[in-house]
Amino acid sequence: MVRDLERSLRFYQGVFGMEERFRAGPKMVFLNTPGSDDLITLNEDPAEAQLAGVNGGVAHFGFRLADTAALVTAVAEVEAAGGKLIRRGEHGPGHPFAYVEDPDGYVIEL
Repeated sequence: MVRDLERSLRFYQGVFGMEERFRAGPKMVFLNTPGSDDLITLNEDPAEAQLAGVNGGVAHFGFRLADTAALVTAVAEVEAAGGKLIRRGEHGPGHPFAYVEDPDGYVIEL
């Protein structure tokens, strides 16, 4: 659930390179990252706008970067696209991570 479908679409396409696969009506878009089997759905419904950013039992989801050296650039792109950095660190030596939020407040691990 998102508050503004076009804003969220720009965010996920611009930051993560996700591609639109198809639409189900005017306010639901299915996306995935090129060459993958992942799939997310963005759905704008004013009657359920209060649910945008609510995780429904899932704490976060993540994207693995092909190059961990690109983490700083990825965080900058998230911020430029309307998201924000929550926290960054290392899971272990040489395994950096960053938790960011999309414009609706969904937590994404990079």
